[in-house]
Amino acid sequence: MRRLIISHVTEYQFPNPVSLLPHRLLLRPRENHNVRIESSVLEISPAHTVQWKRDVLDNSVAVVGFHEPSDRLRIASSAILQHYEDNPFDFLVDDFAVTHPFEYAKEDQVELAPFQRAGYPANREAVQCWLDGLSLQRPMQTFTLLDRVNREITSRFLYRLREEPGVQSPGQTLALNSGSCRDFAALFMEACRHLGLASRFVSGYLYTSDIEAESGSTHAWTEVYLPGAGWKGFDPTSGEVTGNRHIAVAVARRPEAVPPVAGSYLGPPDQHPLLSVDVRVSELLA
Repeated sequence: MRRLIISHVTEYQFPNPVSLLPHRLLLRPRENHNVRIESSVLEISPAHTVQWKRDVLDNSVAVVGFHEPSDRLRIASSAILQHYEDNPFDFLVDDFAVTHPFEYAKEDQVELAPFQRAGYPANREAVQCWLDGLSLQRPMQTFTLLDRVNREITSRFLYRLREEPGVQSPGQTLALNSGSCRDFAALFMEACRHLGLASRFVSGYLYTSDIEAESGSTHAWTEVYLPGAGWKGFDPTSGEVTGNRHIAVAVARRPEAVPPVAGSYLGPPDQHPLLSVDVRVSELLA
């Protein structure tokens, strides 16, 4: 078991006071049988109210309403959690799904169909061309196929930390031969759907112990539904199966649906707020 503390601080500084409209926050980690939250604190200024809810995919959402104009918005989230997924390979796939291609069980097809539908239909030909170039054998063990595609993205594409908002389409990533973690996750997700596999985008955090004592970052990867095993995470940025270094916050059918902080404001024209984001993920050893 790995015990982690996550700190995520987002701050906007405006040249003049503005009226902040409701904001939607996706900052609380997803709990399951592998992840347990010990404590979670959300501190926000200026004066506000918070309404917590679960969205259609069971993500924990904080909807924040503000009571007064301000030239500063500060959102500080901290959480301590226990992560028990020490062996990410401790799973078994149902016999009928061990080899690809396969069809999902009829009772699951209705629920999984949206996650098999192409998210970027205009990129279908580019994704197919890329997959054809991998010379994938058919039939092929399902996990071996996923691992191969996952590692191909890691080894063939240049990782680039992009400050621009949004996600590149798979076609853009293929054309540029580079992208960020969220771009790689979108490409892997689309490739899986092209292969008939249900997949979804995951946003969260990554613990990286080898850089400094307190390190970490927001991160993105993909989960694929494997019968018998459930939703299994694949990280095409590192080429690994996700384990207790990966902390999921939100899942979605499309990457654009789950930014950590989303909202707007009313104010004088030509406002150019300064944004600062500080993310720290560290391990608690005591």
